[in-house]
Amino acid sequence: MAFNVKAPAVNLHVKSGDLVQVIAGDEKGKTGTIKSVNRSTQRIIIEGLNLVTKHNKPSAKNPQGGITKIESSIHVSNVKKVESATA
Repeated sequence: MAFNVKAPAVNLHVKSGDLVQVIAGDEKGKTGTIKSVNRSTQRIIIEGLNLVTKHNKPSAKNPQGGITKIESSIHVSNVKKVESATA
């Protein structure tokens, strides 16, 4: 029997609003500000980086549908802090 066990939240070296530099992956060398942090999965979303294509089906809200680019998450081990949000 499988149980859906939630991973415990971990303290991370970055937080929302910090300026970080990507040190691994396709976006290596680019900098950006952290939009959101997920402590349980240890992943962050950086403004304007790691864009993925999302195909939207037509609906009542969006009758046209279409293709949009959204920011995807990056693991926290692939970034280093450049400047703190509180500094």
